[in-house]
Amino acid sequence: MIAFDLNEHKIHHIHLIGIGGISMSAIAEVLLSHGYHVSGSDIKDSKLLDKLRNHGADIFIGHAKENIKNPDLVVYSAAIREFNPERIQAKELGIPQVDRAEMLGQIMKRYQKAVAVAGSHGKTTTTSLLSLLMEYADLDPTILVGGELDNIGGNIKIGKSQHFITEACEYVESFLKFFPFIGIILNIDEDHLDYYKDIDHIKNAFRKFARLIPKEGFLIACNDDPQVRDIYEDASCNLVTYGIETVADFMATGIVFNEEGHPSFKVTYKGTSFGDFCLSVPGLHNVYNALAAIAASHILGINPRTTEKNIHRYKGIHRRFDVLGEVKGARVIDDYAHHPVEIKATLEAAMQYPHKKIWAIFQPHTFSRTKALLKDFAKAFDAADHIIITDIYAAREPDDGEVTSKKLVELMDPNLNALYMEGFEHIADYIYRNLQPGDLVLTMGAGDVYRIAEALLNKME
Repeated sequence: MIAFDLNEHKIHHIHLIGIGGISMSAIAEVLLSHGYHVSGSDIKDSKLLDKLRNHGADIFIGHAKENIKNPDLVVYSAAIREFNPERIQAKELGIPQVDRAEMLGQIMKRYQKAVAVAGSHGKTTTTSLLSLLMEYADLDPTILVGGELDNIGGNIKIGKSQHFITEACEYVESFLKFFPFIGIILNIDEDHLDYYKDIDHIKNAFRKFARLIPKEGFLIACNDDPQVRDIYEDASCNLVTYGIETVADFMATGIVFNEEGHPSFKVTYKGTSFGDFCLSVPGLHNVYNALAAIAASHILGINPRTTEKNIHRYKGIHRRFDVLGEVKGARVIDDYAHHPVEIKATLEAAMQYPHKKIWAIFQPHTFSRTKALLKDFAKAFDAADHIIITDIYAAREPDDGEVTSKKLVELMDPNLNALYMEGFEHIADYIYRNLQPGDLVLTMGAGDVYRIAEALLNKME
């Protein structure tokens, strides 16, 4: 564990391995804004790296021991293993090393009002939505979000106040290195089973996360999720609940959807009217995300009328039900959904959207997740009219041959119109040939499945 103060500068030069990642690049920008000499490496170039170069970072493409130019501290992302040549070189030179989560936690300690958004699903959307509510209420927060948010011009915004907000990922229990004043737990589900043994192991991690919040702080928890209800009583801080079906402090009632699937609803707080809210993003799952953000905005002292007025200004984030364009009169949408629960929620949102037929193109993400949740994935696509499953995106894992996309398709109901197909251009060609005006094409996954949507749109140029 490092003892790090952004303002002390006892450490001068910080090197980040995997600096091009969405979270690592945000950390680098925070460090640059506080006057640190920042260097870093990644396997490929990107717009995020160009932005860091423009702010003064030294960027290396590719990992090599020569990239270690005597930094005072090395920070590495979760994807960087101990046999990385830069980590080996840092160890040989006696340079301290910390992982991304520890560094982010140390940065978080500087802020009196730090908000950490945790949960198996919805972290990026809720973080983005609450970030904008804070921004529009002139709280001037520092924002770190796991996606590209147009309203702040990217994945980070440096504020000048004591307010800070970030996602809190449960993978390898990394969020236990954080220091939240307000912690949000959206839901708890089986995921990351390459690390966690079972749901009880996952719940125990969230239980520890809740205990991180100081006595004077706040835990905001979804009362409709039984797994969340099981763990929140162990927290010693103030508890604020929200929900739709189960009695909670903040509740949404009278939910209606417009022609684009955008919900409007009334909110009560402890049984008293709190306001009428309209969202500009589709789906019932976003009502839950909005309730969490509304509860947090209240705790942060934002006037309910200000929240009510501004919440519709959130138009979504890249790769979250992201409407990319039209092909042959059909709408093309991309979404990050990579878990069975997320796929069902995204397809439910698509059902509310104008369409004739729904094309669901899914790229499974990691072999371990696909294997562990194979039966759940097979049951997640019932709302789609056409289903195409691509090859599994390996991410951080080797292929042990035990699970394939073909096996997933074989497990699906034979009455579903499901196909396994390989090759993104081949898939785009197939969709283009069979697409009808009024159809909705939905690419889903945490890998590079969005390239199919891009290839499809390019056919119109």
